[in-house]
Amino acid sequence: MIFFIFHFFIVWRIFLFLAAYTGSFILPFQPRFPYADTLLIPSGLPAWLWSFANFDGVHYLTISRYGYSAQFTQVFFPLYPLLLGLVNKILFFLPRLFSGLMVTNLFFLSALFVFYRLMRMDFNVRQIRWMIVFLLFFPLSLYFGSLYTESLFLLLLLSAFYFARRRHWLAASVVAALAGSTRLVGVFLLPALLWEWYLQSNNKKVSLLLSVTRSPVTYVVPLGLLVYMVYLQINFGDPLYFWHAQPVFGAERSGSSIVLLPQVLWRYLKIFKTVPKNSLTFWIPFTELVSFFLAAVFLIIAHLKKIRFSYLLFSWPALIVPSLTGTLSSMPRYVLILFPIFPILGLIASSKIKLTILAFFVILLACYTILFTRGLWVS
Repeated sequence: MIFFIFHFFIVWRIFLFLAAYTGSFILPFQPRFPYADTLLIPSGLPAWLWSFANFDGVHYLTISRYGYSAQFTQVFFPLYPLLLGLVNKILFFLPRLFSGLMVTNLFFLSALFVFYRLMRMDFNVRQIRWMIVFLLFFPLSLYFGSLYTESLFLLLLLSAFYFARRRHWLAASVVAALAGSTRLVGVFLLPALLWEWYLQSNNKKVSLLLSVTRSPVTYVVPLGLLVYMVYLQINFGDPLYFWHAQPVFGAERSGSSIVLLPQVLWRYLKIFKTVPKNSLTFWIPFTELVSFFLAAVFLIIAHLKKIRFSYLLFSWPALIVPSLTGTLSSMPRYVLILFPIFPILGLIASSKIKLTILAFFVILLACYTILFTRGLWVS
C-alpha cells in the first residue's frame, strides 16, 4: 500500500502540472484576485507551478509573512499560514511559495496514508484502493495540491478519527483542536468524537451527558476555535471577525445574520431563471448547487450503508453550516473534506461503473485545473 499510495500520488501530481501547463496554451492568464502581479508572477517559478497559489493562496502567503496586517484577512484561520511561515524559516533558501506548496503536498500525501489506516479498520484493501483513487481524482482535488487549507485539514480530520478509534483520546483531542484552528468546521469534530467516546465507553449505563464530562474531548477540542476568537477579540475587538468579514470576499455572503437553507435555494433558483446559460455566472452556481445535493445524497447513502455514525456526525454540519452565510459559494471545494463520500464510491460493486465515474472525474479535474490555474474562479 505504501508503493500504491505514493505511486498514484505522483501520477496525480504530474497530471495536475500537465493540465496547468496545457492550460497556458488554451487560455490567457486573467487573475480575478489581488497580488498576482506582486507575489506570483515575480516569484521566478514557472507559471504551471505558481498558479497553484491562485486566489486564497496569495492571502495565505501574505499572512504567513506579515500576519493579519491586511484588513479582513481574518476570515482565514491561523494554523495553516503559521505552519507556512515556520517552514519558510527552516527552508529559508527556498522561495516562500515553493516551500509552501511543497509542505502542502506533503500534508496531502500524509493524509492519504492516514486515510488508508482509518479505512482499514472497516474495509478490505481492494475496496480501499478504489477509495484512494477516487479521493485523488475527485473533480476538485486540485485544491489538495494548491496553497489552500484542504490538505492540512484533511490530515488533521482523519488523524483525529484514527486516534479516537485507537482510544488515544488526548492525541485525538489535540489534533481536533488543531483542526479547529485551521477551518471553522473543525469544531464539528467535538460532537463526532464525543459520540466515539460514548460508543467506546465500558459503562454504557452511564448517561451520555455524564460520560462526556469525563472525556478530554469536551475540554480540549473547542480550544482551537476559542483561542483564535480570544486573539481576534484582543487585537480587533470582535471575536467573530472571521464571520463578520465574510461579505468583503464577495459571493453575497452574509456576515451579520444566518440565512436558512430554503432561502439560499430560492436565491439559486432566481439565478437560474435570470442569468444566461452560456456564461460562467450561470455554470458556477449550477456546479455549487449540484455539488451540495450530490454530497447530501452520498451522505444519505452512507447512512444506509452503515458508514460509521461519528464520521457522518461531523459531515452533516460541515456540509450545511457554510450555506448559512446565504450562499453555496465554494461548495464544490468544501465537499472534499466529507470523506464518507469516498467509501461509498469505493464500495460500488461494478468495475465498469467505477471506471466510468473515474473517467468522468478525470475529465472534470483537468478542466477545473485549467480554469483555476488561468485565474478563473472555480470554487
